[in-house]
Amino acid sequence: MYDPDLVQPMREEVTHLGVKELRTPEEVDSAVKKPGTTLIFVNSVCGCAAGGARPGLKLSLLHKKKPDNLCTVFAGMDTQAVEKAREYFKPYRPSSPQIAILKDGKLVKMLQRQDIEGKDPAMIARTLTEAFDQYC
Repeated sequence: MYDPDLVQPMREEVTHLGVKELRTPEEVDSAVKKPGTTLIFVNSVCGCAAGGARPGLKLSLLHKKKPDNLCTVFAGMDTQAVEKAREYFKPYRPSSPQIAILKDGKLVKMLQRQDIEGKDPAMIARTLTEAFDQYC
């Protein structure tokens, strides 16, 4: 578990975008069961979350089409919520950061760490907005 004071600005960087934080397995289940499209962002303290994933997510949310539900869990902090979210991400292995798009509870798009690491935010945002256009 990381120092909560250290992590708080990283949480706020995402929640200030209107993304709902999920801290329990029950909150994850409830979010996934909502109709429509749900984005779940697995936030992380790593450099590729700071340099690519969070800024890429921010840019993608400027797009006219967006998922109906925007959610986040934090790896290394809300471990039970993260584990529950990753149950919905199978067959993908755990990764941090990670961005999943589910439609009516079914996984339709996944960005793993290897899809994020070394990519600039605009490239990540483009991948997400293409998915938004396809599934939202």
